Order: sequence, then C-alpha cells, then structure tokens
Amino acid sequence: MQKKISVAAIQSLKEALSLVYWYKSELRSFLSQSLSDPAVLSRLNWNDYKRNIVATLVDYLSANEAIYQRDLIRLISEVCQVTDFSHLLKLEDGKIKAAEAERAVKALREQWKGHRDIEEENRKAEERRKLAHDRLMEVNAVQNELEKLKQKFFDLVSSSNPQKRGYSLEKIIKGLFDLFELDPRASFRITGEQIDGAFTFEGTDYLLEAKWQQKPVIAKDLDGLAGKLSRKLENTLGLFLSINGFSEDAVKAHSSGRRLIILMDGSDLMAVLEGRIDLVQLLLRKRRKAAETGNIYLRIHEII
Repeated sequence: MQKKISVAAIQSLKEALSLVYWYKSELRSFLSQSLSDPAVLSRLNWNDYKRNIVATLVDYLSANEAIYQRDLIRLISEVCQVTDFSHLLKLEDGKIKAAEAERAVKALREQWKGHRDIEEENRKAEERRKLAHDRLMEVNAVQNELEKLKQKFFDLVSSSNPQKRGYSLEKIIKGLFDLFELDPRASFRITGEQIDGAFTFEGTDYLLEAKWQQKPVIAKDLDGLAGKLSRKLENTLGLFLSINGFSEDAVKAHSSGRRLIILMDGSDLMAVLEGRIDLVQLLLRKRRKAAETGNIYLRIHEII
C-alpha cells in the first residue's frame, strides 16, 4: 500500500504556502512552476482569500494522493527550500510577516523529516513489483492461465460477430483482472447506463470500458466515459481499452485538465497476455505517466 503524507505535514504545507507569498500573483507563479500539471490551478477561485485558495488546492491534491503524490512531494520540497523572506519585508508589518513565514517553513521542514523515505519507498515498491512479476511468470499455473486467455483472444480475432466478440472480450478482461487480483466486478447498470466493468487498483476505484471496432476510438466515446466519471466520487478514474487504438483528436481532447482516463490498446493487452509485462505494472506506469506529463496514452514500446 502506498505510504501517505501525514495530515500534520499537509496542514503545515497549507500554513507555509499561505504565508510565504503575500500576493496571489507570486503564489500562482510559484505553484505553476512547482506542479507537473499547472492546469490544476484552473480549478481554483483566484478571487477568494489566499488561505482558501491554498486549502482548496492542497486538499484536492491530498484527496487524490494516489495520482498527485509526486506533486505534493515537489510542492513541499520547494517550500522547504525557501530561505529568503526579504520580499515580505517591504510590506506593512513586514518584519512580523517575514518572521511568521520563516517559522511556518521551519515547522514544515520538521514535519517533512519523517517523510523523506516516501520517494525511496516508491522506487523500492516498483522494484518489488518487477520481482513479483518475474516470480509470477515462473509459476506454471499462472503461465497456463495466461496461455488460455491468449488463445481465447486469438480465437476472437477471426470472429465476425461484433456482439459475441465484445461479450467474449469482456470475459477475457475479467479473467485477466482476476488473475492479477485487481478485484474486478462484472457488468452492471447505473441510472440506465451500461458500464462494461469496474475494478480497484491501489485503493482507487476504476470504471472500465472496452471497445473492439475497426476504426480507432474517437473523442465522443471518451466523452461518454468521462461523463460517467464526473458523476462519481472525485477519486474514481477510468480505463478505456480499445483494441484498435484511439484517434489523435481523442487523445488530445482528454490530455488537458484533470486526467480522468488512461488508455490501453490491443498491443498493451497482448504484452500482458504474452507475459512480457504484468497488468499491475502496466497500469502503474500508465497512470504515473499521465499524472506527471499529461500523456494518457503511453504506448507499450515506451515501457518495455
């Protein structure tokens, strides 16, 4: 399980951010340079009080820590490095404001001392996943199950019945998610809308949608899944699997703002079925890339 930043450190970050920069323009500039996804700032009401702006931002990042933990770490690190408070001295009661800011940053540094191992733990966790995958592939039972699922997939390639092919593909996907213990749930309906499935990955719930059509999936299809996600809790994400990929416009349309969806295609699926990468590692790399760079369609050749 991902180690989380403590509530005390989050509160210290809010206090320090509220005091280090007096003017909103300076605060916004600092945040734009510190966050990997500056588009997050568009969620904020910049006409509100500064403390409310900071609290809204930090609470949002913290509530979605599975995605934004690296942003939080970067933000804390950058604030901890502030040692010059001379810009506050020019203000009315500048000495008092500078002293308060310095104390707040010092308090944040103290809180952060106990968290320096988080990035190291994330690195080690990825190494452990790789080792676990290697061990997993050595187990004949797992290899045999993957081989069965792969053969079922190959059988579908020659199928001319789209409805049957879609239903069978969903069964293959569920079997694959079961194999990698991602807690998949079968199809279900919510307010009359068909959702292909759902699963849980590292404490985050995902809605899954899959399509097997001749043409790449277009933006309208992704809009549909994004609409379903918008009616869920904020920490719910989406995985869209399109066997024949996605149009360039569709990828661009959903690569800005908050990234709700990560994309997976037939090449990704084959890499998992052939045992070249496990499903957990694939999803982890795709989600991390989306959070860090905005690329929601990381290709398998960029991973392995």
